[in-house]
Amino acid sequence: MSETNRTEAFSDGVIAIAITLLVLDLHVPVREALSGSLADALAGEWPAYAAYLTSFLVIGIIWVNHHGVFELVDKVDRVTLFLNMMLLMTVVAIPFTTALMSAYLREGSHDARSAALVYSAVMLAMSVAFASLYTYVARHPALLAAGVEPAAVRRSIVRFSAAGLLLYLATMVVALFSAPACLVAHFLIALYYCFQQIRPARAQAS
Repeated sequence: MSETNRTEAFSDGVIAIAITLLVLDLHVPVREALSGSLADALAGEWPAYAAYLTSFLVIGIIWVNHHGVFELVDKVDRVTLFLNMMLLMTVVAIPFTTALMSAYLREGSHDARSAALVYSAVMLAMSVAFASLYTYVARHPALLAAGVEPAAVRRSIVRFSAAGLLLYLATMVVALFSAPACLVAHFLIALYYCFQQIRPARAQAS
């Protein structure tokens, strides 16, 4: 067993890099290339702004909920570390899928739906990884901090993990029909996770 400080610090660093990389897909319109006004050029970049906003919110909520999970944890074992690493692997893929989404979002073509499907697939993989991490922690009381009630943590599995898996699966279906609708669905899922989904009661002192 080891303390959680290094795990949290490493995770914070990886998540911070991933969320910062999102801004690299936002470009300043080149004056010489403008065919109209700057306002028109900026308005034409709405897919990049929409994808940036959604993915920034998603990664931000991942960080908030990651912090929430590790507030419950006092120790980590090798399995926890590897599950956490799998979660981070999916997080760092989000900037790529965001750039892909923004590049094809304005098109109503099959390529736009393919980009949305890739975006949703990475989000689903992230959800699976996060659900695996939380479920493992919830089912191993020895990892939990003093005063955290294991039964209450286990009761949050469905609300925190299972709901997300179903929602992200649904976005893959939406992606087959409409890329913009898919992005809206991801934004709404992020709003869902803005609310506290982990409500572990504290054990009563004897």
